[in-house]
Amino acid sequence: MSTYDSFPNRILDQVNDGAYFVDRERRITFWSKGAEKITGYKADQVIGRHCYDNILMHVTDCGKCLCKSGCPLQATIDDGIVRDAEIFLHHKDGHRIPVHAHTNPLRDDKGHIVGGIEVFSDESSQANNIQRLKDLEKAAMIDPLTNIANRRMLSSTLEMRFAEFKRNDWQFGVILVDIDKFKNFNDLHGHQIGDRILQLISRTMKHACRRYDLVGRWGGEEFLIVVGHTDTKQIVKTAERLRVLVNQSFIQHAGCRLTASISAGVTLALPHDTIESLVSRADQLLYESKHRGRNCVTSDLIRPESHENASNDVPACSVA
Repeated sequence: MSTYDSFPNRILDQVNDGAYFVDRERRITFWSKGAEKITGYKADQVIGRHCYDNILMHVTDCGKCLCKSGCPLQATIDDGIVRDAEIFLHHKDGHRIPVHAHTNPLRDDKGHIVGGIEVFSDESSQANNIQRLKDLEKAAMIDPLTNIANRRMLSSTLEMRFAEFKRNDWQFGVILVDIDKFKNFNDLHGHQIGDRILQLISRTMKHACRRYDLVGRWGGEEFLIVVGHTDTKQIVKTAERLRVLVNQSFIQHAGCRLTASISAGVTLALPHDTIESLVSRADQLLYESKHRGRNCVTSDLIRPESHENASNDVPACSVA
C-alpha cells in the first residue's frame, strides 16, 4: 500500500484515534483529523517534518525520550514487527497526554517496507472515567470520615453472607460496637477530637480483623463487623481482641493521652434471621454490655467477664 493512497487516508480521517504515516526517514506524509484533535497540531504544521522534530516527542512514564532511542515506530520500520506501547506524547500547548500507540510497517507493491504508520488513542479520558467510577463507587460504599465501609456496603455484605449461609451453610455473625461515653469527647474536647477518636477506633478494628471480615460504620459512634466463616468461639474471641486493642490505643491532645473503650454485642446468624433481626439481636446484647458497666463484650453464645476500667463519666486521660 502506498503511503499516499488517498482512500485509507479518508478512512482514517473518520475515526477519533490519531494516525500518521512516515517514510523510512520518519518524515511525516499524512496526519489525520484525529491526530489534529489529540495533539493540537494541524496537518500543515507537521507534514514534511520529521516526527522527532519537537512534535510528538514520545516519552515513557519514567520520562525516557523515545524519539532518538527506542522509538517503536522506527523499530517497526527496521524489522517489520507490529508493536503496541503505552506512552506520553507532547501536546502543542506543552502538556503531556497518555496514549496507546500501535505501529505497523507500510509496504510497497513488492512488499518492501517504505515507511510506517502509527495509530494512537487518547487514554486520558479513559483513565479519568475509570478514576471517576472508582471515586463514585468509593463515595457510595465508604464512610468519608473513617474510610471504612458505610451502612450501605455493610447491608450489601450482609445480604451476600445470608445467601452463602442458606446456599452453603457457611456460618457468619456480627459484632455491634459502640464507643463508651463518646458524647463526652465532643463535649469536653470538641468535635474535632471526637472525629479523631472515631478514626482511631476504626483503624484499630480494621487492622485487627481478617481480610475477609468487614468493619464498617453503622451510624454515629456505632460500628458493625461482619465476621464470615466463623463459629461461637472465634467470633467472641474476635470481639474481645477488638475491645482489648481499642483500650490500648490512644491519641495525644493537650499534653494528655486520650483513650476510649468500646462495648459490644455478639451473635451468630440463625436460619430464620433477616438483616433486621440479626442486627436487632446484636443491639440488645450491646445494650446489655452497657448495662453491665461498659467496656465489655456480651454474647448470646458465651458470657465473658466485664472489664470496666473507669467509673467516671469522662473519657480516660493520663499525662503522656
